[in-house]
Parts: sequence; C-alpha cells; structure tokens
Amino acid sequence: MKGTVKCLKEWNATIEALGHGKQTLLIRTYRTSLKEFLLYPTVSYALKDDYLQSFQEKHRPFVEEHSIPHKDDDKTEIKYFATLEEIIERPPSRIPSEDFSIWTRDHVRSYLNGRKAYIWVLRVHRLKEPYMAEPTPGAIIYANLKEEVPLEGEPVLTDREFSETLEKLK
Repeated sequence: MKGTVKCLKEWNATIEALGHGKQTLLIRTYRTSLKEFLLYPTVSYALKDDYLQSFQEKHRPFVEEHSIPHKDDDKTEIKYFATLEEIIERPPSRIPSEDFSIWTRDHVRSYLNGRKAYIWVLRVHRLKEPYMAEPTPGAIIYANLKEEVPLEGEPVLTDREFSETLEKLK
C-alpha cells in the first residue's frame, strides 16, 4: 500500500471544492515536483473580514459552510489526497474561466500579479479513513506529517467526468 507524509496546504474552502468536484485545478505561480500529496486545510484567509469577496457569488454559501476545517483539539482533519495529472502553463491573460473554480477572476488575477499561471490539474480522492494531523508549525505551502498516511480512497470524479473536464480545460 502506497502512502505519503507530503501535504499541500490550501484554504479549506478550496480543498472542499476539490473534494466535492466543484473544481479540479489549482492556479499557482510556481511548478511542483510532487506527483501526489495530501490536501492539508488552512484557515488564515477566513480570518479576514472580506474573505468572501475572493469567491464567486454563487459559491459563497458553500465557502461560508466550508471555511473552517474540522479540528479535534489542535489536530486538523485531512480528508483528501490529490495526484497531479498535468501542469498547464498560461499567461495571466489566458487563465481558465470561472467555470473551473470557485474563485473570482479578479482574485486569480490579483494572486498572479502579472506572472505566468501554472495550472495544476488534480485528480482528487477522498481518503478511505480521514487522518487527524498534528500542527505543522512554520510550513506555509508544503508540510510533512510525522507519520505516513495511506493513499487509499475513491476518486471524487468518475473517469468520464474527469476526462470531460480536462478536455474543456485545454
């Protein structure tokens, strides 16, 4: 059985959007060499009064409901893992439409700040057993857990749904 200690830290609402099939990509200003990783939820964005403005209006109720991850004392629940299927490079003027994520185009443009977009196409899976992770102090983007988590679980999207989404994206 394959497992990993590698995590990508991301806003909880975004992780839940990935986990509910509302999006299959992350837009970054950098590449990654990781091929699979756990999705470790963060909350720093939800502490800002205007954080909902980063998300499309139609997704705001979902974001509000999923802003904060489930915690047990100081441990955070990890429910999903992702495999990186592809990285697509695009200039900031050619970012995917709002159909592919819960963010607003303005938020994505602001995040890119004129830099090239690296669109990470992810195949997301729900873990067979959620994992309660201890805090990972100091880590901002990536984190390593103290113990390996088995990468077992069902894909969030069927093969057909994922293929259709990938075709539309290209």
